[in-house]
Amino acid sequence: MTMQDTQGGHGWGTAPVFLASVSTILGAVMFLRFGYAVGHTGLVGAILIILLGHMVTVPTALAIAEISTNRRVEGGGEYFIISRSFGITIGGAIGISLYMSQAISVAFYMIAFAEAFQPLTSRFEELFGISFDPRFISLPATLILVGVVLRKGADLGVKALWVVAGVLALSLAMFFIGSGPVSMQPESISLFSELDDPDTFMLVFAIVFPAFTGMTAGVGLSGDLAQPRKSIPTGIMTATFAGMLVYMLVVVKLASSVSSEGLADNYLIMSDIALWGPIIPIGLACATISSAIGSILVAPRTLQALGSDSVIPRSHLNSYVAEGVGEANEPRNATLVTSAIAIVFVMLGNVDMVARIVSMFFMVTYGALCAISFLEHFAARPSYRPSFRSKWYLSLLGAVMCLILMLQMDLPFALGSILVMASLYEGIRRSREGQADLAQIFQGVMTQLTRHMHIRLQKMPLNDWRPSVISISSRTFDRSAPLLFLEWLCDRYGFGTYFHYIEGRLDQENYEASQEVRDRLIEVVHQRKGAIYMDAVISPSMTSALGQGLQMPGISGMSNNSLLLEFGRHDGPEVIEEVVGGILMASVPGMDRLVLRHGDNFFGARKSIHVWL
Repeated sequence: MTMQDTQGGHGWGTAPVFLASVSTILGAVMFLRFGYAVGHTGLVGAILIILLGHMVTVPTALAIAEISTNRRVEGGGEYFIISRSFGITIGGAIGISLYMSQAISVAFYMIAFAEAFQPLTSRFEELFGISFDPRFISLPATLILVGVVLRKGADLGVKALWVVAGVLALSLAMFFIGSGPVSMQPESISLFSELDDPDTFMLVFAIVFPAFTGMTAGVGLSGDLAQPRKSIPTGIMTATFAGMLVYMLVVVKLASSVSSEGLADNYLIMSDIALWGPIIPIGLACATISSAIGSILVAPRTLQALGSDSVIPRSHLNSYVAEGVGEANEPRNATLVTSAIAIVFVMLGNVDMVARIVSMFFMVTYGALCAISFLEHFAARPSYRPSFRSKWYLSLLGAVMCLILMLQMDLPFALGSILVMASLYEGIRRSREGQADLAQIFQGVMTQLTRHMHIRLQKMPLNDWRPSVISISSRTFDRSAPLLFLEWLCDRYGFGTYFHYIEGRLDQENYEASQEVRDRLIEVVHQRKGAIYMDAVISPSMTSALGQGLQMPGISGMSNNSLLLEFGRHDGPEVIEEVVGGILMASVPGMDRLVLRHGDNFFGARKSIHVWL
């Protein structure tokens, strides 16, 4: 059963994409950890974190927007978009990593939801006589959320988005209007941290980075959109830049309202600054629940699409997670699997630890996506024709930034993540031979590089002579001396082209024979580790074949400047006539003429070199 077979949907517009993305962006990390980030890195450091984060997420958002306009978009969100443009081999590896990041995000948001109740911890301890543990709230809340989503499906999430967006807008408005207690206000804005022992910049970045990943939350609704090729680019790009603007304003407000000491340890400092403090925990609770709903709606759809494409190693698991319910094809089984993963990570109970895990999964996913997007720009495959175009250098920037930041955040974890991603790709590639993979993309890249180099070289004057030799013979498989001699002449410093001559007309029989000969020649040269270009030419006579060969462009981008002909000790007069005719013909374009006469033993013992000039 394919995704196309199971496609249902709700026919939504751009608004759900924007709301899902922006409500995830302006969510848990902004409320809980932006004060911590400003306190430990200062205003300059916090702004730098935002800029660095968006140097990853903006190229990724542009890549997603571009890819979403390349093919007809169905269910499965980012995974479907990636796999249908780049192939299931590449898409499957990225999709599994993407799914894990989405599933763990559910736990991250539910742990953050529990922290919204921090102001009530003292009251809880008075009533029950035990210390407050956030898991007392996060675990039951996760189970309730799973039950509601299984019962209500995707409609619940979209209806909740409008309420959450309103609460977020009200929370931010009261935060910006408020000024906080006079006793907390700094004498001047702390451009740099004033703490004695602040956390490292990269540790703070790793904790805060999940805030920037929400821009693709709405992409997971692709199967429920009326016009996904229009709604996805518009929704995610608008949400990305709107979130970036709000982030900048929030860190400036925090730095101007509270000292570094006050920001560093008070995770709900925004409630102290807001005009009405309780609105911040309320906004946090709404934002985290909304983000959790978004993730628990998106992750199962990714898993469902992976199962539909039989990416998972076991066929019965593919069938289980691919199964949908109802007209909208709700992924009930995939939701149960996602819920189990989320509950395991909720048990960890530490929002900072889970944030670092989520950051690494998103980093490796976004890095791979940007790298593939960059290669596609160079490969210029005819099948890749998006109506919305990003820039190759932006995709390269995103890939490089992901790699650098991953290595800086946690070197062992980063190397392990890259190894796991490579292993996933190799495993899927081996199980799906013949499907599009990196080799095809690299082949396209090399084709384009060769094309550009040829065009560039033909415009440049040749200042240094080097051999570019062409050789044509019908006796290729009877004698190896000419081919071997051509390899020697062109080794490293020159370019050689060898044509096997087939006498006759260009008909189907001769053409098929020429392709078989060509493949045999390529294999012979490959086994000898030679570096010459092999082909076959069909022509009525040797004279016409020589005329064709002499007029062919050189494979190096420069014109061929030499012709190599050969004859053996026992060849008859007709072979000598062919050689003489070739010499005369090669003199017309002014090419150098080389004639190889060899015996039965070819080059003998190879103990001495004889050169005639």
